Amino acid sequence: MLFHMPARLYFGSGEINNLRFIINEYLKADNPVLVTDKGIVQSGLLEKISAQLPGIRIFDEIEANPKSDTINTLAREVRTLDSDLIIGFGGGSPLDAGKALSLLGTNGGNIEDYEGKEKYKNAPLPFLAIPTTCGTGSEVTWVSVITDVNRKFKMSIKGPEMYPAVSIVDPDLIKTLPQSIIASTGLDALTHAVEAYLSKPATFITDHHALKAVKLILGAIEGAYDDIKHHHADRENLMFGSTIAGFAFGNSDVTAVHCISESIGALYDIPHGVANSIFLPYVLSYNLPECHKKMAVLARQAGISEVDDIKASGLFVQLIKDLSKRLGIPVFKDLKIGRDQFEKIAQMSFENNSTPSNPRELGPKDYLEILKNAYEL
Repeated sequence: MLFHMPARLYFGSGEINNLRFIINEYLKADNPVLVTDKGIVQSGLLEKISAQLPGIRIFDEIEANPKSDTINTLAREVRTLDSDLIIGFGGGSPLDAGKALSLLGTNGGNIEDYEGKEKYKNAPLPFLAIPTTCGTGSEVTWVSVITDVNRKFKMSIKGPEMYPAVSIVDPDLIKTLPQSIIASTGLDALTHAVEAYLSKPATFITDHHALKAVKLILGAIEGAYDDIKHHHADRENLMFGSTIAGFAFGNSDVTAVHCISESIGALYDIPHGVANSIFLPYVLSYNLPECHKKMAVLARQAGISEVDDIKASGLFVQLIKDLSKRLGIPVFKDLKIGRDQFEKIAQMSFENNSTPSNPRELGPKDYLEILKNAYEL
């Protein structure tokens, strides 16, 4: 079995303060550029970068669910700067955008030309990932997810050279996250771990990381939600859980939860973590007959002692529903998506390239049934 994770990882409180040293001594980059979003600028977190890298060129135009036209516009400017390093600073959107710009910094055309696996001819520019939420996992994966604005479809652009050269995961960077973001990104990380464990390509190695991530995230998310500033251990465990969940799904795959959430994100610009949080329990309910033995293992990681595997799996699904409610996660109806859109969402979800990794076979009609169940309950 293969497990590939070439990113050099710096983890721990205060690691962001070593940024300049890492760039100078390890990456040996002279002309980095920074990719982020307006929210990071407004939060004041950008000062942790600019203080160490005064005068760095900053692209802060990245939106939630980064768009292909934004990436293509920025790429044209990046190519004129003779950059030797792209830094992604923020949640999953700036990190995915940074990977895409790294690719386009050394390859011509538009990002749409590179959908799929290893479509690039030249190795991307080195990429340094610095997550500021507890859910992306993009800091340790080889995938960039970009919305094709013409098709309203989330593309996966991937390749072994798209892993970050370096990732800095500093739990102190999430000290000021609002509760809603802790909830959605924390449950996003849980989704990564659970799907990695249940997916068809899972291996012994990815299972080990996924189970550890599930235990860490479930043990920390409510403490972080209650008081992330002062609950240092919960903050650190949540961030660590998110990162090793990335180890897991980056080497196995995600399943139908992501297929649905990526479709809804592309069509209606729903934040990725919110969509994953909403649909996780309903996809688990659909998959339960096919993978109740593994799902029961997840249940026991969560402290459920029921000996019957099917019953334990059902209790695990209910645990996630109850947790989502306590964390203020919206329900599907809250998204204001009409029933007349369900067939389109179901078809797009089916066409997602992670559908074959789902543990239970499903077609458009099955996706439609999952959507209806999530809407009605």
